[in-house]
Amino acid sequence: MAKNKGNKLTEAIVSTPIYEYFRVNNLKRHNITLLPDKNKAIKQHNELKKTMQNFGCNIVDVKELKGHPNSVFVKDTAICTPNGYIKLRMGLPERRGEEQWISKALESLNIPLLASLDKPATAEGGDVVLAGKVAFIGHSSRTNKEGTTAIGRILSGIGYETRIARVPLPFLHIGGAMTALDNNCIVHCKYVFPDGFFRGFKEIEIPCNTFISSNAINLGKNEVIAEASNTLLIRTLQENSFTVHSIDLSEFVKGTGGPSCLVLPVKME
Repeated sequence: MAKNKGNKLTEAIVSTPIYEYFRVNNLKRHNITLLPDKNKAIKQHNELKKTMQNFGCNIVDVKELKGHPNSVFVKDTAICTPNGYIKLRMGLPERRGEEQWISKALESLNIPLLASLDKPATAEGGDVVLAGKVAFIGHSSRTNKEGTTAIGRILSGIGYETRIARVPLPFLHIGGAMTALDNNCIVHCKYVFPDGFFRGFKEIEIPCNTFISSNAINLGKNEVIAEASNTLLIRTLQENSFTVHSIDLSEFVKGTGGPSCLVLPVKME
């Protein structure tokens, strides 16, 4: 059974890039700004996995999906809840098919299907942040109104309070502008979210300067992973008593992704 009841990440799915992330015929269609360097990308991904494993997180490494360079960004493919996983419908047409791919991986871990999204709804996992019993949902270029409504209905049905906000450019998903650091604390970009959106939570605000300004991986117990170039986020978290593990993930920033985009949380305790 999937778990997401606490703030310590204990199991996650990743997909190490071996071939597909480097086989891109049309960068624009796949939302990749520059062709990544293969050797650097693999080294960076291995460092991410090693860091997570050092904090007791079991890594499930799923073979990349043929013909899908964006499949390295596994976060977007599903949402795991205490009641099972939600099968999504990708907003980027070139990514459709990844939903079925990751569903097989989740079912191999004995995680039941909670619900599925159907046309015309689109939603990507980067637009959903679970914090305690609150679900923050982004209405973005990838997650449409039908998607936010469907996700909100599913999560409300299992006891979450849902809060929906529009995600402005330059952010691709809500996860670029906010991260739940535990069940009581949120780091987020200033001036992006409506007043009161984070009521009930301690807030750490930072200015917005990139599309991954507030993108991080919460390891639990005030331990966080951030992309090395995201110096403003790193400094702010350190000033708030967090230990930040800075990892160079520049080859994935080229694919318009941050640290959390590379990880699908399966269990948090």
